[in-house]
Amino acid sequence: MNTTPHPAPAPSSGDRSLSGDRSRSAVRSLGPGVLGMALVGTSVNVSRTLTDAPLFTAQAVRYAAAALVLLALARAAGARPVWPRGREWLWLAGLAGSGLVVFNIAVVRGVAHAEPAVIAVAVACVPVLLGVIGPVLERQRPSRQVLLAAPVVVAGAVLVQGTGRTDATGVAWATLALACEAGFTLLAVPVLRRHGAWGVSVHSVWLGALMFLVLAVATEPASSLTALDSRQWAAVGYLAALVTAAAFVLWYSTVAAVGAGRAGLLTGVAPLSAAAGGALTGGGVPGAAVWAGLAVVVGGLVLGLRPRRTSAPRTAPAATPDPAPRAVPEANPDSAQWAASGS
Repeated sequence: MNTTPHPAPAPSSGDRSLSGDRSRSAVRSLGPGVLGMALVGTSVNVSRTLTDAPLFTAQAVRYAAAALVLLALARAAGARPVWPRGREWLWLAGLAGSGLVVFNIAVVRGVAHAEPAVIAVAVACVPVLLGVIGPVLERQRPSRQVLLAAPVVVAGAVLVQGTGRTDATGVAWATLALACEAGFTLLAVPVLRRHGAWGVSVHSVWLGALMFLVLAVATEPASSLTALDSRQWAAVGYLAALVTAAAFVLWYSTVAAVGAGRAGLLTGVAPLSAAAGGALTGGGVPGAAVWAGLAVVVGGLVLGLRPRRTSAPRTAPAATPDPAPRAVPEANPDSAQWAASGS
């Protein structure tokens, strides 16, 4: 029997179609996360309107309104969030407490001791944490592709946002903001399977609203609600509907689809969106360092999010018939094993 391997066939139209399907699937999975992070980036400029507003009261109104919007959208989409049970309460409460409440406090208090760029640079380091810890929570090995891309995205985000003046307190707030931003994704991983993007978004938001309400009642005067002016109400409405309700569902949809590690790279989109928003709202045209950072972030995203290539399964080479058939074929266990293994 002639077992000389034949040349590998050229990719068929079916292979090209399969590759195209994978590309379209990647866009469908990552697209919501990109849009969600872009909306989060716009919150930087909008939140400036609330610097003089009662912090806890404004955030309580924001998340309460977002919870109502999420419930309405979930019903329209046919999604039915289920009630948490057992340890799920701990994961969701931790998510709301860290990713919503403490994060917002850290950002607002941190800018009193550090330039906003310092806080943004710290938060831009989230891909590194998600690339390592996320797969561990998902009981997978960290992807080398993501681990290589994460520092690239971080470096680009640092170039976009720049560095600024700070003190020890500012560094502490920035570090806390980084941990809370990572917790926003990592603490959702154990409950995403059962609750999905809609359920995690709804429960985390109403829990965050309740926590902010308790803080507002305990620390701010009763007149805080009426102290909000029309511009601040508009900012609260925007943050509730788009940056909270819409962005949460978009983000957790991508985390559920591609995993926390790969989704974490998309946090690099937020600084880009913030830089673009600043330019559109009169902050000036970005300088050379910002443009360089944009290029680096895009390069890192392409590196970490490009579809993984899978090699086609090898098949045993076609056998060339013998010139003269033998009456009784000889059993050859080695050849049978070779053909079965395809090697």
